[in-house]
Amino acid sequence: MTERKVTHSTFVIERVYEAPPARVWQAWSEDEAKQKWFGGDAEAWTSLERAMDFRVGGREKAVGRWKSGTVSAFDALYWDIIPEERIVYTYEMHIDGAKISVSLATVELRPEGDGTRLKVTESGAFLDGYDDAGSREHGTGWLLDKLGETLKENVDA
Repeated sequence: MTERKVTHSTFVIERVYEAPPARVWQAWSEDEAKQKWFGGDAEAWTSLERAMDFRVGGREKAVGRWKSGTVSAFDALYWDIIPEERIVYTYEMHIDGAKISVSLATVELRPEGDGTRLKVTESGAFLDGYDDAGSREHGTGWLLDKLGETLKENVDA
C-alpha cells in the first residue's frame, strides 16, 4: 500500500542576464527558443514529446527519456501572462508515469541596466514519499544557467 503524504517546499532563484527583457521573454514564450534551454542535457536526455501553447489557459508539455531509461514528464498550465513582465503557471511532474509533484511557479522579469533581472519563485507539493531534497531547486537553477548560455549564444537574435 502506498503511503500518502505531502512535503512542501518553496524557493526563489534570481539571475541577471546581459540581454534585454524582450530577448529573455522570447526565450520563455516562443517554443523554438525555449527548446534550446528547457530540457535535459542532450547527452543524457532524449525528448519524446514537446508541445507549447503559450497563452493564458494554454498548456505546455515536455516528456523525455533519461539515459538510465527513466521517463520524466512536465505538464504545465498558464494562469497569468504579462508580456516581458510576468508568467504564472502550475505544473505536474511525473517520473515513469507516477505523479511526484504539483507546483506553482512565478517568473518575473525586470530591466536592470542594459540587461534583465529574472526571478523565479516556486512552491511545490511533493507527493507520496517523493523526497525532493532540493533537487527541484538545483534543477531549476541549472535550467536558468542554460537559459543564460543560450542568450549569450544568440546575441544577434
